[in-house]
Amino acid sequence: MSTSIETDYLVVGAGAAGMSIVDELLTNGDPETDIVLVDRRHRPGGHWQDAYPFVRLHQPSVYYGVNSRRLGHDRIDTSGPNAGFYERASADEICDYYQRVLDERFLDSGRVTFLGMHDYRGRDGDDHLVVSQLSGRPTPIRARRRLVDATYVESIIPSRHTPSFAVDPAARLLAPNQLVHYADGGDDFTVLGAGKTAMDTCVWLLELGVDPDRIRWVRPRDGWFVDRTYTQPLDLAANMISYQAAMMESAASAASGLDLALRMEERGMMFRLDPSVEPEVSRGATVSRYELDLLRRIERVVRQGNVSAIGPDRIQLTAGSLPTGPDVVHVDCTAPGLANAAPQPIFAGDTIRVQMTTLGVSPWSAALLGFVETLDLADAERNRLCPPIPRPGLIARQLEILAIGLGIEPARRANAELTGWNAAARLNPGRSVADHLDEPDVQAAMATIMANFEPAVANAAARSAAA
Repeated sequence: MSTSIETDYLVVGAGAAGMSIVDELLTNGDPETDIVLVDRRHRPGGHWQDAYPFVRLHQPSVYYGVNSRRLGHDRIDTSGPNAGFYERASADEICDYYQRVLDERFLDSGRVTFLGMHDYRGRDGDDHLVVSQLSGRPTPIRARRRLVDATYVESIIPSRHTPSFAVDPAARLLAPNQLVHYADGGDDFTVLGAGKTAMDTCVWLLELGVDPDRIRWVRPRDGWFVDRTYTQPLDLAANMISYQAAMMESAASAASGLDLALRMEERGMMFRLDPSVEPEVSRGATVSRYELDLLRRIERVVRQGNVSAIGPDRIQLTAGSLPTGPDVVHVDCTAPGLANAAPQPIFAGDTIRVQMTTLGVSPWSAALLGFVETLDLADAERNRLCPPIPRPGLIARQLEILAIGLGIEPARRANAELTGWNAAARLNPGRSVADHLDEPDVQAAMATIMANFEPAVANAAARSAAA
């Protein structure tokens, strides 16, 4: 066994959440704080290391990454499919970014040790055990303050996903990652899955000239999506404020999560791909009008449940079957995205279980946890300020999610240190709102938000409790 290591914080997982927390501990924690960062991959970036090559952030780069370092150039694209929106980094850009954060920020500080290609094996008495994937050498690590589990809600993506259905050796099944190496022209494509990966894959195929009639989309359930226009920060933040105002006004009287989505659809702020289908799912994904128009060109949509088996000539579904054959490429987009971990107290003794605690993207939520850890508070107060928010899923739970996410805001605003941090945090999507308060449209939206905040929280809590 190798020499043991002592540290203040052992952070397991060098993805977006783990990197954000380490960044906050370095910035706002005790200047003597020592950190060991462990990941099973060879470099930081988490699931972005294994992502399909044509993926991009679904939100602007402006509020992704770590607080201390900008991702991209905070500019609006002027051409291409993303024209008019703030730039969205590619997987390669994100991986390079996190490597630079590790090298130039973490390691240069002299306070962070990175152990790549190491598996975390759990507790071993008073220590934690990590094991090198290359040498098999175990290393005991004693954390003087906390274990930070940044893998509690882990991303599960296609390239590391084992299909839940049987696949005949004669059938061709590819992960989206493998499509960029595909060169047998003339075949049809059957895209399996209903989430954002399936949507990205369909858009990619269409953009590269595949006829929509050659694409069959096995979509076991439809979803609700946010118009990307309303997720834009900085100079375009007025649209974000108008979205929040509409959401607050709708939530104040919505009878259910579905009713909330229908009200937002009436305002043109949320989409469904097929207006004739009433979706049951909303995971917060954003879609542009350009993508929506492309996806609606695919008419061969199959809604017969999940795939149970792919044979040489038929696809078995839970509610039917489809013909297939050797000239069909099946693209597996059925990975669930995020593990469905049960919500747990985030600050628990010598452990921080990283979970979502904001109505926003993961890095902002994780950075907030890192900052709250640096405050002189008891864990009970930390947990009061940072309740776990269930991951978006069934539209029926949308009011429950809003009730938790909105309900905690008064307590956070009452903490002056947290309020100051949040106002300046690069990762806070709404940090630029203050720059637009002299605009009449923004003033009207803010008035709507303030008038409907308490009614929205009360109605969301009452409806979700009744449900």
